Amino acid sequence: MAGEPWNLEGTVLIACNCDYGCPCNFNALPTHGHCEGGWAWHVERGSYGDTPLDGLAFAVYVQWPGAIHEGGGRALILFDERADEAQREAIETLVGGDVGGPWGVLAWTWTTVGGPRPVSWEVELDGVDTRLKAGDYLEIQSEPIKNVVTGVEVRPGAVLPEGIILKRADFGSSALFRVADGIDYEHSGRYTAVGAFDYSGPPE
Repeated sequence: MAGEPWNLEGTVLIACNCDYGCPCNFNALPTHGHCEGGWAWHVERGSYGDTPLDGLAFAVYVQWPGAIHEGGGRALILFDERADEAQREAIETLVGGDVGGPWGVLAWTWTTVGGPRPVSWEVELDGVDTRLKAGDYLEIQSEPIKNVVTGVEVRPGAVLPEGIILKRADFGSSALFRVADGIDYEHSGRYTAVGAFDYSGPPE
């Protein structure tokens, strides 16, 4: 399927083990020296060649031993069980990294892959209050960051002109962030971000 024109638009939810804001957004090393996190994409409009992908979701969550750019990660890839065979192949091709998009930059950083696994998805898109559950493998409940002194909600964000995942992010906190199946971890009270994505390819 490589070489087909494709485009995707929708919302991406990011969660990891870093402090709020995540140093990756500012070309710095991860808070704890290693990264455990990833991305879940909900496609609002999109297609791969003649294959429509509207309304489908997929995710890549990874356990890297160091910073992402150092590689050696173990990934879990999940996709919407409603996808038919052509849609599944399209998603698998995209996250494989050979046709561009953010995966063209990132896919080499995970050397071990679990999946892609078809799972049921429950998604409530609501900015930093977004929640999702993907089978028994992934659950994220994002919420606004709270001031540690007053408890008042704060809603920071960032404009990321060079961002490969998204160009504008609203920052939140993980009320719950859990990944299971070989890369088991749980990081509550850590970084989340939500924003729009718009990708297309393949690269020339």
